[in-house]
Amino acid sequence: MPVRTPSYRFHKPSGQAVVTLNGRDFYLGKHGTPQSLAEYDRLLAEWLVNGRHAATRARENPTSGSPVAPDELTISEMILAYIRYAEGYYRKGGKPTGEVAHIKYAMGHLRRLYGHTSAKNFGPLALKTVRQQIIDSGLCHNEVNRRTRIIVRAFKWATENELIPLSIHHGLRAVSGLRKGRSEARESLPVKPVADTLVDAIVPFVSRQVGAMIQLQRLSGMRPGEVCMLRTCDLDTSGRVWIYTPETHKTEHHGRDRQIYFGPAAQVVLRQWIRPDPIDYLFQPKEVVEESLAERRRNRKSPMTPSQQARAKKPSPKKGPGACYTADSYRETIVKACAAAFPHPVLSKIPKKDLTSEQRRELKDWHRAHRWHPNQLRHNAATKLRREFGLDVARVILGHSSSTVTEVYAEVDRDKAIGVMGQIG
Repeated sequence: MPVRTPSYRFHKPSGQAVVTLNGRDFYLGKHGTPQSLAEYDRLLAEWLVNGRHAATRARENPTSGSPVAPDELTISEMILAYIRYAEGYYRKGGKPTGEVAHIKYAMGHLRRLYGHTSAKNFGPLALKTVRQQIIDSGLCHNEVNRRTRIIVRAFKWATENELIPLSIHHGLRAVSGLRKGRSEARESLPVKPVADTLVDAIVPFVSRQVGAMIQLQRLSGMRPGEVCMLRTCDLDTSGRVWIYTPETHKTEHHGRDRQIYFGPAAQVVLRQWIRPDPIDYLFQPKEVVEESLAERRRNRKSPMTPSQQARAKKPSPKKGPGACYTADSYRETIVKACAAAFPHPVLSKIPKKDLTSEQRRELKDWHRAHRWHPNQLRHNAATKLRREFGLDVARVILGHSSSTVTEVYAEVDRDKAIGVMGQIG
């Protein structure tokens, strides 16, 4: 549905022209004058350039006619405007990306401390105060730096759109990021490849669809989101090696292409999932639910009652399985399977509310040792590719623009290094 262009109107009590942008009235001067029409054209142009969101610097009071200065903008007003902009800018396939959620998390810290204050009074010390609150929430230093950068980016956007004075963003840029081991923030554990025994152990506890997704990730090294959105129409099966070009991918906004290669072993897995309709996703949660219900019906010991047999399905349930897995739902499925495959021999039988603090810590350590997430499978593939074929080959297959990024994913083969030094050292 097209967005209606805001109209130039007459404000009878003041005699001024007015236009309403995003629910806010902007007074343009005496109605019908060339100056008010020119101001209307300018505001409308800024509104369109700003993604159909209103700038506030030219807003006038209908009684005094004096413009409202950008210094009067509060932090909460700036946050609201930035989130509206972000929801329109950070989109892929018509849906907001995960960056929008990260922005909202970061803005939450800022709003709680300074939402009621004027944006003109926010400086480096205030930013460091917000950062300390983020540290106190228990996040690791990488995430603290990430959320701090998002806050600075919001002020940069406000500066770009003349909502705040130029000096505010300049001062915030002076705040250095946290350095590893030199702050109160805890350090995150590096992501490591997962042991094959841990992967194989959960296979009996996942659906055959998720089992195929796991196997494809192990063979190709693709991202969790890429295996979730796999469709027949995205596959080129004309060559000896099949090529998968995802509909969307992580770095497409940088103008980079992404292709994933499937060899004979991956092709064996894929063949049983090829869909007649090329735009259907290969791995569908709806199919998993239907198969699970059919299995339960086959295994039930008592016959179904007549009322159950006559019960009709809801035509449009409020919540149902999606058309495809998401990276989040895929990860949650893996976590649940890990819990089923590796229950704590004692503590898993005790209700969580009855656990002592020491038992909770013990259970947390147990889960950390026996749980993994799908992105670790990418690390497994990267390590194997680097060990057997070198860093450059691993970089191309993983879709990295720089080998430096690949080194983060690929564990160095220390056994090989030790063997060489044992001969020459």
